[in-house]
Amino acid sequence: MNGIVDGRMAERAAGLSIVVLGLSITSSWGNGHATTYRALVKALADRGHDVLFLEADRPWYAAHRDLAEPPFCRTALYRDLEDLRDRFAREVRDADLVIVGSFVPDGVEVGDWAIRTARGVTAFYDIDTPVTLAKLERGDVEYLSPDLIPRYDIYLSFTGGPTLGRLERQFGSPMARALYCSVDPERYYPEPGADCARWDLGYLGTYSPDRQPTVDRLLVEPARAWAEGSFVVAGPQYPDSIGWPGNVRRVDHLPPDEHRAFYNAQRFTLNVTRADMIAAGWSPSVRLFEAAACGTPIISDWWPGLDGLFEPGTEIIIAADAGTVLDTLRSMSDDHRQAIGERARSRILANHTAAHRAAELEMFVAEARADVSTA
Repeated sequence: MNGIVDGRMAERAAGLSIVVLGLSITSSWGNGHATTYRALVKALADRGHDVLFLEADRPWYAAHRDLAEPPFCRTALYRDLEDLRDRFAREVRDADLVIVGSFVPDGVEVGDWAIRTARGVTAFYDIDTPVTLAKLERGDVEYLSPDLIPRYDIYLSFTGGPTLGRLERQFGSPMARALYCSVDPERYYPEPGADCARWDLGYLGTYSPDRQPTVDRLLVEPARAWAEGSFVVAGPQYPDSIGWPGNVRRVDHLPPDEHRAFYNAQRFTLNVTRADMIAAGWSPSVRLFEAAACGTPIISDWWPGLDGLFEPGTEIIIAADAGTVLDTLRSMSDDHRQAIGERARSRILANHTAAHRAAELEMFVAEARADVSTA
């Protein structure tokens, strides 16, 4: 996996001034970006960097701000592109690193302005790489256009593997690097005495039409077949038309502060991947890292690159059908189940914490600076 830092961690870079223009850090409602940004920015702050996070003020997030003022960075909301330019041009110009994220409102215009304004390194952070590339293939330039990609110094990709080469060859990125999601081990860990038998299987994720058939197959069907089992699905935007079995509890929104308790209350947790992510491979969800850090054994669908993160059978359970899920839930011993969770947790702590990602980002910035100086 590209850019993984070993257990000794990289030498800490001198404190950088960093500006991040991201979808949201203040609200986790209906998006997985917030938890990813919170973990990474906190780790950057812990390593001595100064971070300013700029977020478009949108009513759907304003009504659900679960971390309005992150304690580990400066955060500011802007109304629109004009407000952004008027108030934050100096910070963007003077920053050592400016990051523009995927799904930022008016992202093409924001990116063009950031690139033209910044004197330091510029990077596009794509937390949705397969979705982004599918959009570009359709001519959809909602937040990124093909002509912007070569102008960013670095393309930080949620997806690794062959996609990185494609970003450089097909789209002209001068430097595409994987920056996977991560987890903050101070927030996600096993809780002794947690009610592990509360739910046999749980799932956390916003509704997505392309994921729902797999949720139906790997959770809803087992729930219907095993009336004695207990199941839970947490996440917003599920249509009322879905007929949940009586032994499936629905939670509309689960704020990040409750994620650890949620995972610890499950015997197993389910990971389901979007179709674009499966097709691209090498696209781990942040939920994988969160659950594993809690020591909760994971049942997952399969996609290329998953075996580079976890060893199937010993650190994660791969399931393609309801029968495999049911057999796991009803037949696996507690000792076996706990051993799988413990091995997955060890893997995450060794390679996939937010501190690892912050160190990787430092190395990418140093690499980009070196390329500029020798050009």
